[in-house]
Amino acid sequence: MFGKSYYVVKAVEMGCCSCFGFIWKPKRSLRTSAGSGNFFSQGFFLDDVDADGAMYNGESANLLHGGDDELHSRSKRSEEIIMLRLQSGNICREFPVKETHHLVRTEDENGNKMINEYVRVCKIGSGSYGKVVLYQSSVDKKRYAIKAFHKSHLLKLRVAPSETAMTDVLREVSIMKMLDHPNIVKLIEVIDDPKSDHFYMVLEYVEGKWVCEGSGPRGCLGESTARKYLRDVVAGLMYLHDHNIVHGDIKPDNLLGTSTGTVKIGDFSVSQVFEDDNDELRRSPGTPVFTAPECCLGLTYHGKAADTWAVGVTLYCMVVGQYPFLGETLQDTYDKIVNNPLLIPEGINPQLRNLLEGLLCKDPNQRLTLDAVARHSWVVEDEGPIPWYLCRCRRGSAQQEESVGGVGRALKENWVTSSQGTEAGKQLNTKGKAQNLRQLSPLKLLTEYQGVLNGRESYAIRSSRQRLKEQNRFRQKIRRLR
Repeated sequence: MFGKSYYVVKAVEMGCCSCFGFIWKPKRSLRTSAGSGNFFSQGFFLDDVDADGAMYNGESANLLHGGDDELHSRSKRSEEIIMLRLQSGNICREFPVKETHHLVRTEDENGNKMINEYVRVCKIGSGSYGKVVLYQSSVDKKRYAIKAFHKSHLLKLRVAPSETAMTDVLREVSIMKMLDHPNIVKLIEVIDDPKSDHFYMVLEYVEGKWVCEGSGPRGCLGESTARKYLRDVVAGLMYLHDHNIVHGDIKPDNLLGTSTGTVKIGDFSVSQVFEDDNDELRRSPGTPVFTAPECCLGLTYHGKAADTWAVGVTLYCMVVGQYPFLGETLQDTYDKIVNNPLLIPEGINPQLRNLLEGLLCKDPNQRLTLDAVARHSWVVEDEGPIPWYLCRCRRGSAQQEESVGGVGRALKENWVTSSQGTEAGKQLNTKGKAQNLRQLSPLKLLTEYQGVLNGRESYAIRSSRQRLKEQNRFRQKIRRLR
């Protein structure tokens, strides 16, 4: 399937979960940068650029998957989508992230450093962007993981011709402001004083272990533990994909387990947001050993399918105790990802084997979807399929639908049949909007029928507020007609 050749000028040795910042490009040569050390707990960071100016994952001006304008357009779309969602209130957070624009750095009576109300406990981890430190609030006495950055440093680091590391950090903040799910690390507060060079993200502290602890070369997890972890990861990722968010760097290091065994997804520094189901990407900034084959080709790929591949690699690590595709060098690793068959140890559970083969299918079109994973026999076991999470914004949609339910049910029972003979009803079927009107939800029926009446093909993609106003006006018309 992947019959192309790739090479790099100089190869580097791979280390466990180290993020080497390069990806192959067709018939191009790349310089390498030093790989970062292993990440620690909530140390979610990317690699730095090298001294020669090669970008993270090889994204320099001449070696990009796409041109500068294309990447800039992708970035602008992502940022605009995030802003529209935040402004329209179409988010899952019931309580907004606290934003603090005043910073006081001091010490308590014991000489411990303080950031506003937070007292320093110990350093958790570090990376090329900054560091993660454990703090305890002097107000609620809870512990928090705080990611600390220097804005001047972020602005100097280029991750693409039109993006700096600051772009990634701000996008991560914006994405996390929208999210609220039991399997996703929560953003609590952002501290950004315009008079200071410091920038802080206050995150919920996940006090347990990495998912990768026990999944490295020294051993593996049992099936029951791996199944529980996988269910949590898939539940969180289904939630993200349902909201058209691609994580972009699923791996054990970014999956944190609480003391009660719940797994939470963290690190949204390379995530992207989409307006609809078109999740095409060109930039592939994830960790090489978890990179999907199609991402190695330097072509457009689908982010959700790439996330699913990374879930497969993570599951393989948990149950086998090693990576499915790992070479002595970076070049060798990518070559194995693209060309080598998947090797699964003998004696493994046949259902688990089937799941791994489906997740690690090299053809993204044949790869298992998360919906299929949620219903897979090995995943279901005695607990049943992974349920969809009814988040706040989806509950709002359900309540909105219920508010027009009376009219909708009347339309379905008393009006649908006759409406199929009307001009609008004929247009509805002619345009392929719905083959069976009775299968539509009341809200969808109102939306589509009103769209036809108004002759507006773009009706369905309007903002939720505008749609609601027009639906209310349409309900009044229906009442008068009845």
